[in-house]
Amino acid sequence: MSGRAGREETVDVVWSGDWVAERLGVALEGDGELRELLGLALRRNPKRAHLLVSNVLGKHVPQKPSVVYGVGYGLGERVRALLGADDARRAVVLGYAETATGLGHAVADGLRDAPYLHSTRRPVAGVAQAGGFEEAHSHATSHLLLPEDPELLAGGAEASTLVLVDDEFSTGNTVLNTIRALHESHPRERYVIVALVDMRSPADRDRLTAFAAEIGARVDLVTRSSGTVALPEGVLERGQALVAAQEAEQAGRADAAVEGAGTPVTRVGLDWPADVPDGGRHGFTPAHRAALEAALPGMAERIAGALEGQVRRVLVLGFEELMYAPLRLGTALEEALGTGTEICYSTTTRSPVLAVDDPGYAIRTRLVFPAHDDPADGPGDRYAYNVAGAGFDAVVAVVDSLADTPELHAPDGLLARLAAHTGQVLLAVVPSYTPAPVPHRQEPAVLPEPLRGPDFSSYAPEDVGWLLQDLSDTELEAPTEEREEAIQSGGAHYAESLPVEYQPSAEYQALFTAALDASAARIARAVGTVTETVLAERGPRPVLVSLARAGTPVGVLMRHWARHRHGLDLPHYAISIVRGRGIDATALRWLAAHHDPADVVFVDGWTGKGAITRELAAAIEEFEAAGGPGGAAGPIGFNPEIAVLADPGGCVRTYGTREDFLIPSACLNSTVSGLISRTVLRADLVGPDDFHGGKFYRELADSDVSGDFLAAVSARFDEVADQVEAETKELLAADRAPTWEGWAAVERISEEYGIHDVNLVKPGVGETTRVLLRRVPWKILAKRGAGADLTHIRLLAEQRGVPVEEVGDLPYSCVGLIHPRFTRGATGADGKAVQGA
Repeated sequence: MSGRAGREETVDVVWSGDWVAERLGVALEGDGELRELLGLALRRNPKRAHLLVSNVLGKHVPQKPSVVYGVGYGLGERVRALLGADDARRAVVLGYAETATGLGHAVADGLRDAPYLHSTRRPVAGVAQAGGFEEAHSHATSHLLLPEDPELLAGGAEASTLVLVDDEFSTGNTVLNTIRALHESHPRERYVIVALVDMRSPADRDRLTAFAAEIGARVDLVTRSSGTVALPEGVLERGQALVAAQEAEQAGRADAAVEGAGTPVTRVGLDWPADVPDGGRHGFTPAHRAALEAALPGMAERIAGALEGQVRRVLVLGFEELMYAPLRLGTALEEALGTGTEICYSTTTRSPVLAVDDPGYAIRTRLVFPAHDDPADGPGDRYAYNVAGAGFDAVVAVVDSLADTPELHAPDGLLARLAAHTGQVLLAVVPSYTPAPVPHRQEPAVLPEPLRGPDFSSYAPEDVGWLLQDLSDTELEAPTEEREEAIQSGGAHYAESLPVEYQPSAEYQALFTAALDASAARIARAVGTVTETVLAERGPRPVLVSLARAGTPVGVLMRHWARHRHGLDLPHYAISIVRGRGIDATALRWLAAHHDPADVVFVDGWTGKGAITRELAAAIEEFEAAGGPGGAAGPIGFNPEIAVLADPGGCVRTYGTREDFLIPSACLNSTVSGLISRTVLRADLVGPDDFHGGKFYRELADSDVSGDFLAAVSARFDEVADQVEAETKELLAADRAPTWEGWAAVERISEEYGIHDVNLVKPGVGETTRVLLRRVPWKILAKRGAGADLTHIRLLAEQRGVPVEEVGDLPYSCVGLIHPRFTRGATGADGKAVQGA
């Protein structure tokens, strides 16, 4: 089935992109089918105001289920023809959450015998990650790969073809990031990218060709239609102004979510087949597909039997990532009810889009309701588009059992919103599938013990126990340029080696001293505020666990505040966490064996864009699911929230301040952190029952200012006590929910500067300092008027030959950009960054 026969279903007299095109001059240029497939809408977005809205995806625009399924199935048939029957049978299909989960499923069906997996933004207890990646343009939780079968994504010379399915191939960044991440651990010889539309620019097309050559694999592309979006100059600013004007005009009235008595909700028992997953979150095999096909007619009959009276138009409404199950229920319902009833299909979404009630606009109405599945990234609004006012006699809401919560049934929940706009609401619940937990391995009889000063670090032994192994005698340092080239090429992870420790000049050391004198009271206030907040919410005797090493000076200072102000002697440990590799599970097991995990409070220095915040949450989720020491059943009780001194990125709810200012401990490396290196994780050095590694730089004792930093800040504790008390009371009463403002800024900067990788954008004073000390910097963005907080940044930039660009629209004091296309040839003979590279 190709879905081409349903083409006339998506054609209207008025193109659903006319409203945006007329006001902004945006034009779709491509083959003749492009306007049938796509409309245009607007959204509030810092880098792209317009939104391409698919008419055949079943996400924002209700469409016949047979059309939606037929389009995906037809793409799958084309992939099967491209690969040949034998290779198609061995292929693995990977779809993207949330928008392309159903499309990817249909593509897998079109291949006939291929297993299917989709990424997810929902961590699942008991299921280990097989990989993950970040979507560069999204502020939502990183994509997780959670297959039940750990061999599903296995690579190698005989590896099957990986088919990656997304709804829209615009720049290719997300797909290329995925292939790069998976190819590093599971290399294979062939990839096929599938999308409804290919809207790449010529430069992006060239980038795909170069990428395939770089990894030495064949990369094919299969799409339904292709074209480009023509954008006139100034369209972003005019689009943002248009969105703001429309939102202001609509502010006085509800978003199509009128109050009313509505209709009662009828629950329909589906009798979903046992052992068939609700979707591809953990993998969906040909055997699952066959069992579902056999059960679909019976489930459709049960839904049809629950519909009351004469219904002419019925909507089957799916739920975020749960797209395939409601889609197939919709196709079966089409067959069950015949041509006398029009069946449509769409799903709810987490993406906010402006609604304009005009025939030439793709999103006519929207319903707004609170999330109802306890999402990993916290509560927030969710949306259903083009449902209100669409004349549906009945709506069949399909959710999984984890989303069948009180929030779903609340007066402002999804079901109530639907009931105000239709004569009948049916609720069909698909059981959420969770794979059986993997058996726990036997814990070692004796866990390693923490390291303490003076044998390891210059901190007093009672100030911190390092949950690390001593690698001081191992040669781990490599030149900065050599490390950067290896990291960006995928040849090494940044945690497998150490940068050569920066030795500050006399001028820079004097700058540190001056900065400490100027900011000691400000830091003391933040230390006091975050400590008092922790004591109020996590007390009375929390166990401080700092993320080594930037968090460790902060953990020591929090310990000093608690002792000075309250006479508390709080335990404090330092633990390793590595971006992309997770937290030290052996260290977590040690903590769980020696303390109540519920008392543990993770501590860090500051937030940038929030990558470590997310990494910690995912790592704790995985550890909790594994059952902790000895494989005990049930959750262990670690709370993944981080307490930080400064949260300029808006990533956490426990902080001392959200200002981005100079924390002098960020100016130096080991010499302000107890002479300890950053942590090391390398397979030949760190076994499964070892702590991650670290080095003690005893030879730098003459340059050590760790004690000076602690003393200077602690001396101001009494001075700021009254301010701390007032600020703590204010914070405890305030809404401190993370805003992720910094992440949005990083996305915008990544695109504006052509980097296309958020991991190479390091926001805030602390992260920018790290870029200048440990990476190969490309340029520094400095906020106009930032003043003395950036004096050391300017000095370091001058020493390394890095340009500093003054900008106005920046939520941080500064942002460091790592060289996006680094090879050692991108630096001059003196090792300084080449400005024009």
